[in-house]
Amino acid sequence: MSSLRPLTSFRWLPALLLLSIGSVAGGLAQTPPPPPAKKAAAPAIASPADLKARIDSQLHITKPDYVVFVPEVTDAGVTDTGNEHFLVFDGPDGSLMAVWTQSSAEAQPDQHIAFARSPDGGKTWTKPAVIAGPKRPGDGPIASWGYPLVSKSGRIYVLYSQHVGRTDGFVHHTGWLDGIHSDDLGRTWSAPQRVPVARSQMDSPDATMPPNMLCWQKPLRLGQDGRYLAGFTRWTSFHVKKQPTKSWISADSRVEFMRFENIDANPAVADLKISWFAANEQALTVPFPGQPGYSVCQEPTLVKLPDGRLFCVMRTAAGSPYWSVSADEGEHWTAPRVLRRKDGGEPLLQPLSPCPIYDVGGNTAGSGRYVLFIHNHDGHYKNYGPTDTSFHRRPIHLVTGRFQPGADQPVWFDEPRFFMDHDGVALGKPGTNGRVDLALYASFTVRDGQAVLWYPERKFFLLGRTIGPEWFARP
Repeated sequence: MSSLRPLTSFRWLPALLLLSIGSVAGGLAQTPPPPPAKKAAAPAIASPADLKARIDSQLHITKPDYVVFVPEVTDAGVTDTGNEHFLVFDGPDGSLMAVWTQSSAEAQPDQHIAFARSPDGGKTWTKPAVIAGPKRPGDGPIASWGYPLVSKSGRIYVLYSQHVGRTDGFVHHTGWLDGIHSDDLGRTWSAPQRVPVARSQMDSPDATMPPNMLCWQKPLRLGQDGRYLAGFTRWTSFHVKKQPTKSWISADSRVEFMRFENIDANPAVADLKISWFAANEQALTVPFPGQPGYSVCQEPTLVKLPDGRLFCVMRTAAGSPYWSVSADEGEHWTAPRVLRRKDGGEPLLQPLSPCPIYDVGGNTAGSGRYVLFIHNHDGHYKNYGPTDTSFHRRPIHLVTGRFQPGADQPVWFDEPRFFMDHDGVALGKPGTNGRVDLALYASFTVRDGQAVLWYPERKFFLLGRTIGPEWFARP
């Protein structure tokens, strides 16, 4: 991954040497005056007014059926123009609820957890409430990557990564697992408490340094006896392994799993009990290209198969998603392999970008019908390459999949079909270049037979789009 080139590739080098020799011989070896300083390029989004003028033309460009949140844009400043990790879930009262990570822009000092509720199936939503982290810079350390769990009696838990002022890798990755709960449908929340987590050999040798653990999807009742199970990414401490290239995408990372044992007993957050699976040597790994000692395997999503096994899809830097299966409700997993359209078929293509898979019959249904979302390229998109993650994470293609009894890869996929894109207009915090990527930090609900993909659009709008049966119609 070195950026050095052979000397012969510098075609301008002989001419430059001749010019230098001639100048010295002619007594003209004075230092030339420095060139005039270049004026800094103006940001793509010049002002709040500039951003506000873009909203009407961009809001519906990906054809949403639901609009959950549109950032307020005022001259007084913004703390809500970054919206991601958008997790919509069924509330205990029959409402829809959502938690997400919000900020002025990703990893900024105002990053916090937001909560909203819809009493009418997603048609209208309450104004977001900040339930953890700073409302504005200076209000405290950032909180990130919240996810919900609802007990059988209706207590709502939200767990999240709480930064404590120490960074071991990336600032918005390092944090302790903190949480809050609500017994009144999200109107009020408990004081934060810390959840004990298992240390890994990939964490810092300093036990006081928080780990880098990111759970990006809703835990689902797929574990033993219907307990909540989730996959998560553990990013390796830079004190254990520094990233081998200049690009962040080469930073070592592995997939592990956790099962929540006592949610339905309604314990205090600090008394939550978690079992940990696929840890240390058993973690799921995929080699980073050209660096066999490094793994880049991240952001698992889980679906249930009709035969009771669990099927997991993960993003990698290898140009394709990878898959694994568990035959014991998530406690042990097979070695990851390239996700193909079918056994012996061509690989599905994807850069290091979210590639969630969902069950259209319901998150825990095991229906045998699935939708996978990919970009349908390996990171070479237009003039961009695999490390240009701010630009190549688009468009979105939908790939329908069906359970294949007796097959090696248990889900076989149809041809990828275009799902959505935009026209290249950047959105985001005024005074910055904004975002054009469609990184699908999404979630999925199925109610009364209607499946909805809930997604952040350019990490700016929060939207929903119905996934109807027409996607499964074969020509």
